[in-house]
This record gives sequence, C-alpha cells and structure tokens, in this order.
Amino acid sequence: MAKALNLIPTSTFPPFSCPRIPTRRLFSVRATTESPETPTSSSASVQTKPEEVKPEPLTFAPPPNFKAPEPKRFGVRPDKSLDVLGASLALFFRLGCGVFVSGYSFSFVPKDEIPPDQYALDYNDSKVKETSKLGPRPEKPVEIYEFEGCPFCRKVREIVAVLDLDVIFYPCPRNGPNFRTKVGEMGGKKQFPYMVDPNTGVSMYESDDIIKYLVGKYGDGNVPIALSLGLLTTLTAGLALIGRLGKGSIYTPSRLPPKPLEIWAYEGSPFCKLVREVLVELELPHLYRSCARGSPKRQILYQKVGRFQAPYLEDPNTGVNMFESAEIIEYLKATYALQ
Repeated sequence: MAKALNLIPTSTFPPFSCPRIPTRRLFSVRATTESPETPTSSSASVQTKPEEVKPEPLTFAPPPNFKAPEPKRFGVRPDKSLDVLGASLALFFRLGCGVFVSGYSFSFVPKDEIPPDQYALDYNDSKVKETSKLGPRPEKPVEIYEFEGCPFCRKVREIVAVLDLDVIFYPCPRNGPNFRTKVGEMGGKKQFPYMVDPNTGVSMYESDDIIKYLVGKYGDGNVPIALSLGLLTTLTAGLALIGRLGKGSIYTPSRLPPKPLEIWAYEGSPFCKLVREVLVELELPHLYRSCARGSPKRQILYQKVGRFQAPYLEDPNTGVNMFESAEIIEYLKATYALQ
C-alpha cells in the first residue's frame, strides 16, 4: 500500500473564456380585441415557478417505553456470553494492547488516601492508584475513517487507546453509502484507515504511517512494541478478529443522525467492541472518548455520572445516556436501523 500525505492541489489549467455568441431576439405577435390603450400586462400570461419543497429533517426519539438500564459491574447478560467470549480473544492475540494508556503504572494505597469523589478500584482493604504519562493534547478530535473488521484499522484504534485520544470515527462498512465515498473524494481511493487531523491539516492513508504520526504529534515519539513488529503486528491484529467472524464490516441500512453519538470506551474492552461493531454496521458517526486504564477521562466520567463503567453512550439526538453494552446495542438498532 502506498504511503501518502494528501494535499489538495491547485488547478493546473489556465483560465480561459469562450467567445460571446450574440443572442437572437424572438418576437411574437398576438391578436387581441382590446384597444391600444389597454395595458399589455392585462393580456400577458405570467408563469410562476413552483416552489421547491424541502424534505423535513429526520427526527429521532427513544424507543417506546424506553428506560435506561441500571449499570451492573462486570455483569454479562446470559444471551451475550458467547459474544463477549469471542470479543475477548483479541486480548490474547494482541497481548492486551489497547488496555493501558501510555506510561501506565499502579500502586496499592490505603482507602483513606483517595477521596470518595475520586475514581479508584477497590482491592480488599486498599485502593488501586493508577497513573499515566500523556503527551500534548489535540485541540480538536482527530478524524478517522475505518471499520471494525479490518486488522489495519484495529492497529490505529489501539494507538488511539494508548495515547488516550478523543477521535471522531466515521464508520466505513462495505456497501456503506456515506463515508466510503467521501474517503474516495478526499484522498483519491477507498482505502482504510484514513486519518484527517483538523489541528494540523494533515491527512493520510497507511496504518503504520498514521501510528507514527500520532505518536510523534501526541505521544513521546516511541511506537509501542506491540505495534512496531511489522508483519507480525498485522497478523496478530487479523487473528484478533477471528472470534467475531467479520462483525462490524457490512452495512446495515439505517438513518443517519444529524449529530455524532458520543461513546466512552476503549479498544481493549470486549464489551466496548460489541457496541462498536453495531455503530459501524449502522454507519453512525461517533465521538470516541477513549478511556483505557490510566486515562484521566475515567475521573471525568466518574464526576459526571457518579461512577465509571465502559461503554457509556451519550446520544445528543435523543437525549439518552446509558450504560450496559447489550442494552446499548438494542437501543441503537431500535433507534437508527431501518425496520
């Protein structure tokens, strides 16, 4: 695959003008019994162009009788056990890449050392204090066009988790009518992943180049070992998809919302992966608040809703906020899939 920094070239064609062709005037004579003093406007017929009827914007509402479920920590709904197991295989093949933020470390401290309004895991009579080392933060979210069933795209999603970046994902499943075409128009070919950084104006294909760019711009410049093994990295990223058999790759007809959804999640979580698959299949753009272990955003969500658990969905199109992956999936299908 070719490496590319996509810049929009200026036109190379010189301006030109066509010779002006004189227009021919047409005259028509119309018989009338009215006197010459009669205003001509009274006999003229006026044709008005019908007004263009604009389609009404789509409106979205929660499903009937919808109620957000109570969050259950580490709970797996019985009918989703096999799905969670299949999604968990990626952790084995990728050796946990995408679970921890760059520079992650932890220590056990007494419970009274951490205030009750601060996020921390409980462990027996202690709490787990987690820290990380992050690079510069982008002012605007990076934009990435990709889909779940692609090993190259997974590599980029893993570095997003390691760098703890906020990203707007534009899903590009096969047969998707919106964003695959847009990538072709912007970059010249439908190849994924494709990244656009609105903070610098840089856009590019090629997963390895994207990883190096993001690490250099928003990290410490060092690519993690799990993402720097060349062909071995790509092979294991492909094996990580086996447990889900291509889920998150093919478009499901849906209604495109006016605003991107917002999801708090991270690549190393099997529960988050299941939700991401449906977001991609429905081609729903979403602002991805990456919050792997060690992320400061865990504390932000904890202060916002009183607990941390991923995934957590915020839908500005309906006002729905909810935990629990299985119920989030049902909500997305009921709200956005064409029935």
